[in-house]
Amino acid sequence: MAACAIRRGLFLSVSKYKRRSHRVASVLEYNCGLDWTRTRPSCLHCASSSFQQTRFMSSRPNGKVLETVGVFEAPKQHGKYETGQLFLHSVFGYRGIVLFPWHARLYDRDVCPTISDSKPESLGHGSKEVKGKTHTYYQVLIDTRDCPHISQRSQTEAVTFLANHDDSRALYAIPGLDYVSHEDILPYSSTEQIPIQHELFERFLMFNPSKTPPFTPRDTLRAWQEKNHPWLELSDVHRETTENIRVTVIPFYMGMREAQNSHVYWWRYCIRLENLGNEVVQLRERHWRIFSLSGTLETVRGRGVVGREPVLSKEQPAFQYSSHVSLQAPSGHMWGTFRIERTDGSHFDVRIPPFSLESNKDDKAPPAGYTL
Repeated sequence: MAACAIRRGLFLSVSKYKRRSHRVASVLEYNCGLDWTRTRPSCLHCASSSFQQTRFMSSRPNGKVLETVGVFEAPKQHGKYETGQLFLHSVFGYRGIVLFPWHARLYDRDVCPTISDSKPESLGHGSKEVKGKTHTYYQVLIDTRDCPHISQRSQTEAVTFLANHDDSRALYAIPGLDYVSHEDILPYSSTEQIPIQHELFERFLMFNPSKTPPFTPRDTLRAWQEKNHPWLELSDVHRETTENIRVTVIPFYMGMREAQNSHVYWWRYCIRLENLGNEVVQLRERHWRIFSLSGTLETVRGRGVVGREPVLSKEQPAFQYSSHVSLQAPSGHMWGTFRIERTDGSHFDVRIPPFSLESNKDDKAPPAGYTL
């Protein structure tokens, strides 16, 4: 059976149908580049014991060979994953490992508040009030062997920082660092002492077979988290769906720089588009409105995003990217739309949920490089 699985390129994932009482595990055929075809659905809740011995298959960089990477574990419905937890990303398919959790406020514009709700933290947009609910995300390392397969669907150098010198526009990135929502974690275990290939893996984690999971944090990871906390912390997440296209936005404050006798405040924002329907669509244009506390309102229009016009289909439903914005004020707001094209040539606009740009009160200089 194992040999057959290797020839066919079988890959295990979990479909996320939250309104059903059972989570559904499906075997997916893997055709280089994360082109998946769903086959043989089974109920994970009713057949969890049989899936405990199911092994994940992951492709090598050349896209021609599949290898066993570990044994599937049941996803956590409650609680959080610990540092050192191995996982596969349920949307982008890469191997990764959890470094530490973040507790964010999720503002989901698709969820209507009820009258009985207590006073929420809210973000207004017109007459609609949006509740902020606590949601867990994780700082993770991405296995560098999987980066070639996801580079067309998700940036692998999306976590950026301001450089620690006079050039106010200079940025640097930490490759293979990502933020993953709790429901996107597909946990697995491995007997390998170094199951993830990343230059920071052995600097941050050590193998300890007496622990579960068997990878424990080194002091360098704790020190790095504490030092970089202001520039890594994920606090607010914004989500809205228009005609089956869901847009999720996560803003991050990056720091302040002085330029030409004025202060320039920088943010990065991560955006994920997901096609929740069956229709094939393509992102064609972006339209942003950027309001600064200084009183300025800027309009930005352009083709695609980050030089691409991604196609969102049932086989490849998601695209994720990061970009940056600067203001000459410590706070502001952004909102806008994406122009989406259907296969018949018609268009519709997908709303980008409004989000705040807030600066940290304790505005220290960002870290430089991988200084630990």
